[in-house]
Amino acid sequence: MQNKLPSGGEDAPSLSRPEPAPDGIRTQLDRIIASPEFPCVGRSAAFLTYVTEEALAGRAERIKGYTIAVEVFKRSEGFKQDDPVVRIEAGRLRRLLERYYLVAGQLDPIRIDIPKGGYAPSFVWNDKVDDAAVHDVRIPAPRRSIFRLQHLMPFGFGIGVMLGVGAVAIGLFAHLLPGRSKPLAFQGGPTLVVAPFADLGDGAQSELYSVGLTEELLTALPRFKEVHVFGRETSRSLPPGVPASQVRGELGARFLLAGGVRVSGNRVRVTARLVETETDKILWSATYDDDTHIRDLFSIQSDVANKVATAVAQPYGIMAQADAVNPPPDDVGVYTCTLGFYAYRARLTVDQHANVRNCLEHAVERYPSFSTAWAMLSIIYLDEERFRFNTRSGTPAAVERSLSAARRAVQLDAGNTRALQALMTALFFNQQVAEALKVGEQALETNPNDTELLGEFGTRVAQSGQWERGAALLDRAIELNPAAGGYYHGMRGFAAYMLHDKRTALIEISRADLQKFPLYHAVAAVIYVDADMMDDARREARRFNEMRPDFIPNIVAELKSRNFQPADRARLIADIRKAGLPAVDEVEASMVLPTKGRPVSLP
Repeated sequence: MQNKLPSGGEDAPSLSRPEPAPDGIRTQLDRIIASPEFPCVGRSAAFLTYVTEEALAGRAERIKGYTIAVEVFKRSEGFKQDDPVVRIEAGRLRRLLERYYLVAGQLDPIRIDIPKGGYAPSFVWNDKVDDAAVHDVRIPAPRRSIFRLQHLMPFGFGIGVMLGVGAVAIGLFAHLLPGRSKPLAFQGGPTLVVAPFADLGDGAQSELYSVGLTEELLTALPRFKEVHVFGRETSRSLPPGVPASQVRGELGARFLLAGGVRVSGNRVRVTARLVETETDKILWSATYDDDTHIRDLFSIQSDVANKVATAVAQPYGIMAQADAVNPPPDDVGVYTCTLGFYAYRARLTVDQHANVRNCLEHAVERYPSFSTAWAMLSIIYLDEERFRFNTRSGTPAAVERSLSAARRAVQLDAGNTRALQALMTALFFNQQVAEALKVGEQALETNPNDTELLGEFGTRVAQSGQWERGAALLDRAIELNPAAGGYYHGMRGFAAYMLHDKRTALIEISRADLQKFPLYHAVAAVIYVDADMMDDARREARRFNEMRPDFIPNIVAELKSRNFQPADRARLIADIRKAGLPAVDEVEASMVLPTKGRPVSLP
């Protein structure tokens, strides 16, 4: 008689795939149990092994609390159903499995889960894995290790904007460059558990608000795809005051977000804190006060959740800064590439560009299903063209490679904000402006609090001629990320110049500090011209021309490639001339013929 495996409900395998075979399921079981990312708390490994083997033997319908208590937990046959041991251990096992597939098992071919409502396991194909990988489960199973509690430091993700972060990142991602003997680990990114926010009030309204705020956080935080957030079931299973050590020991999460809500009359106060579970150190805390006379309760909790999520989870947020200052000590895999990418974005230097490109290319070669890496690689490829960073000859051209990588990223994860950002930017420089801005709107809807997206989208909107809206988006990025990299401030100063706001332009360009980025000096030059600071303008213009001598002879084409409107191009060219550079206007440029790729003026 053929063994019938239990159905996974909504997660059941599609009709186009055969069900996972018993040998493949046993291989997956061994892989989970042997993994250091599956801390074997209590009898979790024995529990999982027992229910898996019973299901494979065709006895799934006989898996009950009583049989588990007797066979796994060695209770006597007089076991009473009011003994909570099986329910407690089942809940713990579900959390451990969630953690494993969140951190280590993302690319495992088979998922083993214990659906709620019973103890029989489900075996389904992992929908994050390509079909080719799903049908090939011949990876040798690791030897089973002795069951013991292991404390894992999960790989963190992020980038701080403080001095020295770039050096940390470059040193770290040497682990990923070809020739290193260490294996490339796929996993990366901080793991975060959200504990239920405590009800510190004395009424039903306070309880309702604390529950609602926790739900809002569990919606807002996963929008930042580089952060791994444990789901609602894990959150609800924890008490509001869960110790950080328990979260670390049972789930292996590096960070714990907790807090409380107090409602008194019309006043609402929310406290939130981020704790590093290994040290029990509070990395960040904030208090939010509001009034229900001014705003309704649901608007308040949504606003607070978005502020908290942005502060701790954005690419330049609290968790990112913690990981930049104290990165994991071992081979950190793809994490190093993402760390290096944000270090590069904060300063935009040509030397970082080359290292990050090599790192990401190696990463996607090894892990072609990693959407975020493809998205970052798309942006890095585009910088070869728009910034002339480490350009490569031959075909396909940089813009084509960028667009191809961005499409791959979106195909792998249509809801990935970084993937949508990359596609928007690649389309923009491929002269598909309307389509680019449409994708940008979609990305903004996906995560309106991602400052990396806000800065890039604001720039594209502004350059297409919508300077006021672009400036507003950049203002939002700076508001959410006050310690932003110079790119935000430099572009905001440029938008102010275009809007004839001399004061803001001067303030923002002084905050940019991108001395190694050539275009910074061009922007500074025209801002100083507009402010009648001609000595400063000429100094910045000379510096720009030294760094990008190819730009001025091709200034019209360069500005057109960035989709500047004709009136904006004319103004920029006029002010570049005032700064002392021999820029031709569009009329003169129309009398230039290309010869072997170089402009030659007609007599």
